[in-house]
Amino acid sequence: MARGINTRCVHLEETEGKTEHYGAISCPIYQTSTYAHPGVGQSTGYDYNRVSNPTRDQLQKTVAELEGGKDALAFSSGMAAITLLMEIFKPGDHIIADSDLYGGSIRLFKQINEKNGLKFSSIDCHREKIEDYITADTKAVYIETPTNPMMNITDIKAAAKVAHDHGLLLIVDNTFMTPYLQNPLLLGADVVVHSGTKYLGGHNDTMAGFLVTNRDDISEKLRFLYKTTGACLAPFDSWLILRGIKTLGVRMERAEKNAEELAAWLESRSAVKKVIYPGLLNHPGHEIQKSQARGFGAMLTMELESKEYALAILDKVRMIKYAESLGGVETLITYPATQTHADVPVKIREANGITDSVLRLSVGIEDAADLIDELARVFDEIESGR
Repeated sequence: MARGINTRCVHLEETEGKTEHYGAISCPIYQTSTYAHPGVGQSTGYDYNRVSNPTRDQLQKTVAELEGGKDALAFSSGMAAITLLMEIFKPGDHIIADSDLYGGSIRLFKQINEKNGLKFSSIDCHREKIEDYITADTKAVYIETPTNPMMNITDIKAAAKVAHDHGLLLIVDNTFMTPYLQNPLLLGADVVVHSGTKYLGGHNDTMAGFLVTNRDDISEKLRFLYKTTGACLAPFDSWLILRGIKTLGVRMERAEKNAEELAAWLESRSAVKKVIYPGLLNHPGHEIQKSQARGFGAMLTMELESKEYALAILDKVRMIKYAESLGGVETLITYPATQTHADVPVKIREANGITDSVLRLSVGIEDAADLIDELARVFDEIESGR
């Protein structure tokens, strides 16, 4: 019988009943850079840490299993993972990318990959026809769903059909949803990207990135590039992510419940012009999200009545931290215009809806009542000071 995802977050089935680690419940940290050979032409299965490490292998097998993939590779950051992924393409290749992506991805594509000969078309994949932008040089479609930070929802199955009908790869950044809530490979994607720094780690204490695929040919290409370029995840960081994944399910459930309560409360405040959260019935992607995921996640974006109001919130929050990043147990509030998307040209930011009055919340696992009390205090202080 297939095991539930919470069980799979804790137990990698293939390792059960084995005693190589002296019965250790926690996977050991193999803090070594190289491995001794038993003899000439012989190997323990491990030769050099850049190629493979037992702690990292345990993590990679866990992430691959959670995503329904054949292989996963762990990197030193999410951006390191995406950077290596772009190396499977050659100069002249064309990639269709969602226009509303994490700012670091946009910066990589526009400032580095284009310099090296790749071509990109930025489109609204949730509402424009992807096929209208396909050329003879197109090799892949790259999406986030929900997008960062405007929470647009793209139909993964539909995008996969278009991509595969034209011989293209579909790449999905699944950082916001995690494998606990959404599995793009099972919906037709060819490669899944994660910033493991976020929900997989879950504690804002380490950085990691992942590429997951269910295709042998892609795995072979990525493995070659992985050992060649060397941005592998260190043993201790691998252990930290393994530890974080064990509580992924309970964290996601609690954070999502909090996000739902916060979204409903924020809608009641007159200073909030718009709350963007896929779990709200008024979100245009609500039904698609219900059809392709097991939940709505814990990220939400709000547009305030003015830039001044947004900045005042950032100045007055205390328990909720004004900080870049997301996915940890702590609730964080971010100002995309000067943080996550600071390097994105203003014209592009504003076209995507990222104005100076937009804030993004990564909702944590605190008591929802305390989060609402904090925001109520902040809103009341701002309004009483007018």
